Amino acid sequence: MGAPPGYRPSAWVHLLHQLPRADFQLRPVPSGFAPRDQEYQQALLLVAALAGLGLGLSLIFIAVYLIRFCCCRPPEPPGAKSPPPGGGCVIWSCIAALLVGCAGIGIGFYGNSETSDGVSQLSSALLHANHTLSTIDDLVLETVERLGEAVGTELTTLEEVLSERVELVAATRGARRQAEAVAQHLQGLAFWQGVPLSPVQVAEDVTFVEEYRWLAYVLLLLLVLLVCLFTLLGLAKQSKWLVVVMTAMSLLVLVLSWGSMGLEAATAVGLSDFCSSPDTYVLNLTQEETGLSSDILNYYFLCNQEVSNPFQQKLTLSQRALASIHSQLQGLEREAVPQFPAAQKPLLSLEETLNVTEGTFHQLVALLHCRSLHKDYGSALRGLCEDALEGVLFLMLFSFLSAGALATTLCSLPRAWVLFPPSDDYDDTDDDDPFNPQESKRFVQWQSSI
Repeated sequence: MGAPPGYRPSAWVHLLHQLPRADFQLRPVPSGFAPRDQEYQQALLLVAALAGLGLGLSLIFIAVYLIRFCCCRPPEPPGAKSPPPGGGCVIWSCIAALLVGCAGIGIGFYGNSETSDGVSQLSSALLHANHTLSTIDDLVLETVERLGEAVGTELTTLEEVLSERVELVAATRGARRQAEAVAQHLQGLAFWQGVPLSPVQVAEDVTFVEEYRWLAYVLLLLLVLLVCLFTLLGLAKQSKWLVVVMTAMSLLVLVLSWGSMGLEAATAVGLSDFCSSPDTYVLNLTQEETGLSSDILNYYFLCNQEVSNPFQQKLTLSQRALASIHSQLQGLEREAVPQFPAAQKPLLSLEETLNVTEGTFHQLVALLHCRSLHKDYGSALRGLCEDALEGVLFLMLFSFLSAGALATTLCSLPRAWVLFPPSDDYDDTDDDDPFNPQESKRFVQWQSSI
């Protein structure tokens, strides 16, 4: 099968496609794209479940670390005011992890944009393909109506005018038969007319889902960014309440990061299976949804020299019929007009209709060629299998970096919290408050001086 112009499976597609797959019973599953098979669905769910396993291991590690920190910490000697050793290292490791998380947020915004661009390219290709198909249907309908009107009016009038000459009436009726044959051949060219599958509806559904996906990831990225920034602010101000709140938020975002990673991993694996050999699946699905013959679908999806144009015979017969009508009208104009001046007006009208029909016919020939629709097919594949897949991989990297950074932060924040001075509780106390201990002391000294 020939690949669409400009599309070749990338190295990431080959790499992900070669990864082993298994169902819930750990039996091997073929890597061919088969989203309706239960075993293949289980394989993708198992890929997503690996992120759940990573989340579970992260939570176990954090719990063990915190329990060891709380229960196995040596008691501080009474009156000790110096911070425990290694406190600065703990704070700086937490800051470094948060900075790595911020870098991951930048990668996430890039990946989200790339995914959105790929889906937009897919939607644009579908809309352009729908425009081509609709134009073919409209041109066919317009031409058939024009020929029917010419047969019903001009040719009928011409037969009445030339009724005295049998040979001229026979030529007129021959032109009528040729015009009816052209209309019949052209009706078979509107192959998409009445097909239940609408590319516009598919594009709208894809765009609708993509809008909510893009918004959900933007909110997740902003949430991770706020957690990182407020955690850094809490460490800088040594605010215990802010650190406690950010610890709880970090745990929530950690769960969301691992969950998004599972969804992205399953999507990347499924896309790689589809993009490694998309023609077979797209052909079978389109034939099932539209009911079109395999000859038509193979011609437009493959578009190579091995597949002939299924409309070539009808186009050839229509072209010959139009040439025959043109020749008959010229003969009638030479022989009939000198004897029957009233025949000149319908003949001129018929020639004008024939010229317009020939122009429309050439447009149909260009539109029915596989080049345009095959180009849209290739553009849709490039958007889905290059930009969108690359964006999903960058989102996976963001999820991994944010999960690692937040896990490190959750281990470091309790130790950093212990290092904060106890005066942190009075940071927000108003200096003019008479109940402030420092302000009360100054007030007593001022009274004694009086």
